[in-house]
Amino acid sequence: MPDIPVPLEDELGDILEKAMLRSGLNEEALAKLADVAPARIRDAIDYRPDFTGVELSRLAAVLGLNEVGLCALGCGRYPLPNISVLPFCVYPLRMRHGIGMANAYVIAECGSRQGVLFDTGPGIGVLEEAWPRAIRGIEAVFLTHVEAEHAGGLCEVVKRFGVASAYCPTGATVPCGSPIGEGERRKFSAFEVTVLSTPGHASAHNCYLVRAPGARAGAALLISGDLIFAGSVGGAHFCPRQLADNVRRVLHAVPPATVIAPGHGPLTTVGHELRYNPFVT
Repeated sequence: MPDIPVPLEDELGDILEKAMLRSGLNEEALAKLADVAPARIRDAIDYRPDFTGVELSRLAAVLGLNEVGLCALGCGRYPLPNISVLPFCVYPLRMRHGIGMANAYVIAECGSRQGVLFDTGPGIGVLEEAWPRAIRGIEAVFLTHVEAEHAGGLCEVVKRFGVASAYCPTGATVPCGSPIGEGERRKFSAFEVTVLSTPGHASAHNCYLVRAPGARAGAALLISGDLIFAGSVGGAHFCPRQLADNVRRVLHAVPPATVIAPGHGPLTTVGHELRYNPFVT
């Protein structure tokens, strides 16, 4: 696991924007209901927040957010958990895309040169720059969803590594990709991958639960794509209701110790996000 701190994907202004969209409120309506000046809402969205704890509590109440998590994030102190030991090795690949960063992951049996890739990042070039030296080959590729920063250059990746199987969410049209949907499983040397269909951010979006059934100890890993991040959730570009329903469903379907590997930002755990994530109440 990496020791270098990874910043959160979303700041307070991002949280407010996503919550307003979910609630159907604009800046003026939110300001009136929370008794906060509209200019201060706009400042927060422009990454210049200056709210008191009492104001953050009122904003949380109006927007239906987790008050503890919102106040922690608003104070710049959103906590991150200690990550549990996993029964396989995880190689996070952080790649620059525009002004932000996108994550892909290689999962492998520790000591093996072969792994499984989850998402491809913006393209083969940046993927190769971030590639772990320990991994020489790829058995399969799984895409969480089809966006430029997560599915770039899939065909090039397939060709470069001679990948036999590349999977994408059912409903997505992807050159070089085969559809895979809810409940389907694929087994590899020391672990298996189970598909969770989670539309909301996109019309076709999958999360992947990675487990090692034969291991005596160790947590599972949830490749969450843009469904949920540490301290936030993905933008509901397709359907806010479906995104909220799937966040709730997935977080309650797996053990609290499950490690979340999101499409952006740092690793977290299911139990931690159930406690602190502003969107989980």
